Amino acid sequence: MQIRRSHALVAAAAALPLILAGTAPPASADASPKPAHSPKTFGTGCSALPTSGKGSAAEAAKKKTGDAIAGSKDLSKFHDALKKAGLDKKLNDTKHVTVFAPTDAAFGKLSKTQLDSLMKNTGQLKKALEYHVVDKSLTRTDLAKGSFTTVEGSKLTTTGSGEQYKVNGTATITCGDIETANGHINLIDTVLMPPS
Repeated sequence: MQIRRSHALVAAAAALPLILAGTAPPASADASPKPAHSPKTFGTGCSALPTSGKGSAAEAAKKKTGDAIAGSKDLSKFHDALKKAGLDKKLNDTKHVTVFAPTDAAFGKLSKTQLDSLMKNTGQLKKALEYHVVDKSLTRTDLAKGSFTTVEGSKLTTTGSGEQYKVNGTATITCGDIETANGHINLIDTVLMPPS
């Protein structure tokens, strides 16, 4: 009996360095590796998002970017503009995409004349909307000192830290790093216009 106990103690002692070194098998067969990156939203406007269901960050994470925008109550004007320009489906079909999405309040800053002019000229509208899209999946760490070529072809810059980030030095990201199935959405408080 004593010999058996000694063998068990020796076996346990031999296994201890392996466990401490991290080479032991996972505790559970169901344990899945944690994702390398688990983005979190930032910005003062995030508190206005629903905590669950339609328009929430959790719901957006299950959807492609175009569908996530369609499900947001704060992006109805942006979604209407995307549909009019035929870009809503393109956001779903792009493998990696980041959208700087102007909120309804951002569209409200445009005068009626500016908005009517933009919506009536499909070519101009498409160009303006494509300037809000980068075909890469960007997270908060990319935005600190970022310079990105948009789908429209012009450069867009981002700066900031912590909870406060700007796009082109003028538009504020009110809620950023909203993850979607194929990218990220950053809500902004100003409609961007590509350089002429």
